[in-house]
Amino acid sequence: MTTLANIAVGVVAALHVYFLVLEMFLWDKPFGRKTFGLTPEFAAASKSLAANQGLYNGFLAAGLAWGRCLGAAGYPIKLFLLAGVIVAGVFGAITASRKILWVQAVPGGAALALVILSR
Repeated sequence: MTTLANIAVGVVAALHVYFLVLEMFLWDKPFGRKTFGLTPEFAAASKSLAANQGLYNGFLAAGLAWGRCLGAAGYPIKLFLLAGVIVAGVFGAITASRKILWVQAVPGGAALALVILSR
């Protein structure tokens, strides 16, 4: 079960690295605009806000990787950050797009459940 939990935490961390790249580097590029359904004007106007959001996603990814590297000692770090991923995903689903629930909160919830069950 621990191996499966570590894989799930790794997947959630990898997703957040992907979100970082999308928001920090591709936001106003064709792929980023298509991914988020943005007009060129809106993407240009909101680029710095998206980059800031991407940076936060990067910190979530780094923290999850750190918690994973610590082994059993990283348990509280993984719990805290996965709970944050879920809260951010639910908030994003309510305020921005329902899709965020499925790409962020659900994987975070599955990883959190596996981390708890692996203890």
